Amino acid sequence: MKKYILILFISLCGFSAFACDICGCGVGSYYLGLLPEFNKRFIGLRYQHKILRTHLGPGGKTSYLTTNETYQSAELWGGWNLGSKFRILYFVPYNFNERSSVETKGQKSGLGDIALMGYYNVFNNRNTVNDQLLVQSLWVGAGVKVPSGKYEPRDRDVLTESPNNFQLGTASTDFTLNATYDVRLMDFGVNVNTNYKINTASKYEYRYGNKLTTNVLAYYKIRVAKMLTVAPNAGVLYETSAKDIENKRFAVDVSGGYSLAILTGLEANLKRFSFGVNYQAVASQQLAAGSVRAGNRLMVHTSVAF
Repeated sequence: MKKYILILFISLCGFSAFACDICGCGVGSYYLGLLPEFNKRFIGLRYQHKILRTHLGPGGKTSYLTTNETYQSAELWGGWNLGSKFRILYFVPYNFNERSSVETKGQKSGLGDIALMGYYNVFNNRNTVNDQLLVQSLWVGAGVKVPSGKYEPRDRDVLTESPNNFQLGTASTDFTLNATYDVRLMDFGVNVNTNYKINTASKYEYRYGNKLTTNVLAYYKIRVAKMLTVAPNAGVLYETSAKDIENKRFAVDVSGGYSLAILTGLEANLKRFSFGVNYQAVASQQLAAGSVRAGNRLMVHTSVAF
């Protein structure tokens, strides 16, 4: 009974963030989803594409200040199981940011903030229910993000009330609390990921708002020719963030908010190799008091287990 109370608690907490900026664009997004299948280790690459429109007026009206922003990242990521109880995940992003408006254009690229997460396996059960295999696992842990990405204070434009999003890094060391629960009855399963990010103030006296991210995915495994497994999946992704704080006491108006996205994707495993694609269609949002609007997002990944 205690086990299921814990699972319920984690699921509810997910709807009370795990990135440090608006809607996961800009300086980081650690969406996990379904991990590749691996016994000991895996390493791979992920590509993410996100768009954002800022400086919107009342009712989402555009003006000469309205800016279109594109955030792309190529990310080295991987995992390592240490025995049966411990797991480490790491993320090393290289970011490509672009923005344009009627008056200005800008772009920057470079190393982003590197993140490391450690997990502990609370339980991993395999039972038979009415002659059907039921598999459940729960991993909980914590992580740290280091300020390896470049931060430019001049891009915090107070006069135009620009969100502090157009950065490669946050210039702060931040921490995460993470939980992953997976339950599968034969080939049908549900996966829940919850991540809470606790941000600290940088030397520039700017602190991004703490953020909570939860995603729930339903998936079905289809085995093809004994070597290939494909898993179509669908679900929801919810993100909510507190407002940023400047000079230890002033809340930044063009920050914070929430977004809800519908997820669709496909995962494939061929022996040691994994491939996946995930599309996130924003269904509802209220970001920076309506002055920011996020577009749909795409993620593609590949990895190899060894």
